[in-house]
Amino acid sequence: MKGIAVVGAGTMGNGIAHVFAQHEWDVTLIDVDKKQLEKALATIQKNMDRQVKKGALSEADRDAALERIATSGKLDAAAKAGLVVEAATEDPALKFSIFETLDGVTPADTILASNTSSISITEIAAHTKRPAKVIGMHFMNPVPMMQLVEVIRGLGTSDETLAAVMEIATALGKTPVEASDYPGFVANRILLPMINEAVYCVMEGVATPEAVDTVMKLGMNHPMGPLALADLIGLDVCLSILEVLHTGLGDSKYRACPLLRKMVAAGHLGRKTGRGFYEYSR
Repeated sequence: MKGIAVVGAGTMGNGIAHVFAQHEWDVTLIDVDKKQLEKALATIQKNMDRQVKKGALSEADRDAALERIATSGKLDAAAKAGLVVEAATEDPALKFSIFETLDGVTPADTILASNTSSISITEIAAHTKRPAKVIGMHFMNPVPMMQLVEVIRGLGTSDETLAAVMEIATALGKTPVEASDYPGFVANRILLPMINEAVYCVMEGVATPEAVDTVMKLGMNHPMGPLALADLIGLDVCLSILEVLHTGLGDSKYRACPLLRKMVAAGHLGRKTGRGFYEYSR
C-alpha cells in the first residue's frame, strides 16, 4: 500500500500530504478549490525548504517528495488509493457526504480514515458499506513536526484495519496512540475544556490573555499558552469541538464560553484571520 489520497488541502491536509510524500508514498491531494490546492503545494514546498535548511531533508529527497504529489478537484481521483485520509472542514454533514462518495469510488479494501478532531468515527462509518475499514487518524498541527497520531477505533473497525493504520503511522515516524470512539477522543476532551476555561478567565476579567498564557507557560511548563494555541487551532474549530463535546456528553462543563462565541461571530478566528486573542500580520 503506497498510494494515498488526502481529501482537503487546508492546514491539516497539506501537512498530511507533506508527511506521506516525504516517506515515499504517492499522494493525491484533493480539494474542490483550485486556489486552495495551489496554496497547499506552495506551503508544502516552503515547509520542505525549511527542512532542507535545517539539514533534516536533502534537496534530492525534497524534490522527489514534491514529485510524488498530484492534485485533483474530484473525489474520483481517490479511486486507486489504498488509504484515504479525509481532512475536510469539521462539519459532520460534509464529512458524511464525502465518505458516502468515497465508499462508492474506492475499492472495497481501501481504508477510509478521518482526521476529525471530535466527530464520531462510528457515525461516519455508518455512511459507508464498509465500517470495518473506517477509522480515525487524528494528526496534530503542525503535522510535519508533531509526533502524535490519535488512532480512533469505531464500533465496527476491524482488528486488521487498526493494525494497518498503527503500522502506517509508525512508519511515518509518528507515535500512534489508540483511543476509543467517544466525543473529543483523548486530546481534545482534555485540551478544549482547558482552553474554554482560559477564555472564561479573560471574559470575567481574572487576567489578560497575555497573563493567562504566561501562567500556563511558566507555571505549568506548557510550550504555548492555551489562548495562543486556540488562535493557532482556529477559534471556530475550538467552538465546533466544544459543541460536539457538549452535545455528545451532555455535561454543562463543556458549554462554550460566551466570549468564544462572540469572537467567532465577529470573525476573529485567530491566526488565519489575523486576529483572535492576539493580532497577527497576514
